[in-house]
Amino acid sequence: MNKQYLRSGTIAGVTSAFVFAIIHDIFISDIWFSLALMLVAGAVCGLCVGWSYALLAVNPSLGSWLRYNLLYVALFVLLGVTSVLIFEPVTTVAALIAANAPPDDLIRQALPITAAFTLVMAAVISLLYGRSWSHFGAILLTCTVLVLLLGLNVSTIGLVDIPRSSFYLVMELFGLIVALNAVYAALFMALERKHFYNRSGDKPELR
Repeated sequence: MNKQYLRSGTIAGVTSAFVFAIIHDIFISDIWFSLALMLVAGAVCGLCVGWSYALLAVNPSLGSWLRYNLLYVALFVLLGVTSVLIFEPVTTVAALIAANAPPDDLIRQALPITAAFTLVMAAVISLLYGRSWSHFGAILLTCTVLVLLLGLNVSTIGLVDIPRSSFYLVMELFGLIVALNAVYAALFMALERKHFYNRSGDKPELR
């Protein structure tokens, strides 16, 4: 395993969390009061993704790194779609805004589906990239961390009645996830540019 990936993943995770706070402040609301927690979450997520990639990447490359990150983003989108297909709305956007608090009740209601999807998520990634049970364990841990720290609100989308006029809120949620991952992936590539570019071309896959 390339230990530099762990360091680079942590640094990129912390930085992307800080950028997330800036974007959220500019376009949505001020969340600087929770900056310390966000930085810790960013460090943990970044470390896990960098660690799992280091385990799975036989011949690391820019292409395989980008595909690995895009796969996680695509699976988060699939989690949102799954929530919409399975759940019936039990509250409204207006009620959530009026409550001005984390949707803990919704998160609890969605928990069985969230847990099941996390297992499916890990199984899909393992099928594509894993080569042993130890790899599945690393992937499952990474998926669990990402879902707990980034995906709980995604899993509750189907429980909320969202009118067309408020659909932009869903787009904002996924936009933030995409921006978070884009900053993370780009900074990781910048930190590991010598390692990536020392490879011959960009052909090697994770497997």
